[in-house]
Amino acid sequence: MPELPEVETTRRGVAPFLNAQIVDHVIIRQSKLRWPIPTDLNEHIGGCQIEKVERRAKYLLIHFAHGVVLVHLGMSGSLRVFEAGQIPEVGKHDHVDMVLRNGTVLRYHDPRRFGAWLWYSGALEHHPLLNKLGPEPLLPEFNRIYLQDALKTQKRAIKLALMDNHVVVGVGNIYANEALFRCGILPTRPANQVNIDEIEKLVIEIKQVLTQAIAAGGSTLRDFVNSDGKSGYFQQQYFVYGRDNETCHRCAGLIHKIVIGQRSSFYCPLCQQ
Repeated sequence: MPELPEVETTRRGVAPFLNAQIVDHVIIRQSKLRWPIPTDLNEHIGGCQIEKVERRAKYLLIHFAHGVVLVHLGMSGSLRVFEAGQIPEVGKHDHVDMVLRNGTVLRYHDPRRFGAWLWYSGALEHHPLLNKLGPEPLLPEFNRIYLQDALKTQKRAIKLALMDNHVVVGVGNIYANEALFRCGILPTRPANQVNIDEIEKLVIEIKQVLTQAIAAGGSTLRDFVNSDGKSGYFQQQYFVYGRDNETCHRCAGLIHKIVIGQRSSFYCPLCQQ
């Protein structure tokens, strides 16, 4: 599943082609995604100018003066930009085309159809998919003071707490594993037993691992591609994720794999306590 770095990579890729452009029309070939695409989406945005493209958690927000298109990539979705004269034939899983007046096409591809294209004209902070989200991990409000307060009463595993979007958004499975390794924190340790110094380091490492992943274009484990059709390569920098029974880069011990909250978790029993 595309996580925050992959979605941010996508946003950075498509935004220059969309900002200030006018939508000519939208082609919907398959409306049955995780939530049905509104049948009147074309009526809402056809002939309208895109103001900006933002990201909130794993949602891409395409802003118009009168509302927002929320796009979620789901398990296997991707967005590609094709300029006029370079548009390939439509593939089996190419479900949506946003056609701009200058001929550029934003194409949504999603083999598993677990993504979303939704229209919303109200205040974004009130949208039911957004109104209970925690802070963005790369913004200043995600800091030691905030995270210490958020974890102080939580007895569940620290990895589960970090992956909870009510605590902080976008720290998905891959990046939670990697940040915890960098901090030397066992993923199963109760969240309220992580001390102040470790929390401060955890905030720093979460920001760093996400920033490095974005710089690498995200991670490609299955079929993620960015707006140019290129794969991310942050997986080449993994310390623990997906490396069970391989040698730890720090201590030469073996990486272990367990399941926490139905998700695979990877750690070094010598480096993490």
